[in-house]
Amino acid sequence: MTAATMLGIGRTTAYRLARQGDFPVPVIRAGRNYRIPVARLVELLGLDEEPRS
Repeated sequence: MTAATMLGIGRTTAYRLARQGDFPVPVIRAGRNYRIPVARLVELLGLDEEPRS
């Protein structure tokens, strides 16, 4: 849910995208749970870049 919130999408949409393989970043399925690699989410959101001065 944290990843969905950061991407501005709802819970239902996030789970649907994950099931379909269309989530914006790779999703790891661990049993019944979905895990989103933080590094890939940070990269997608551009939070890994140095701030401009």
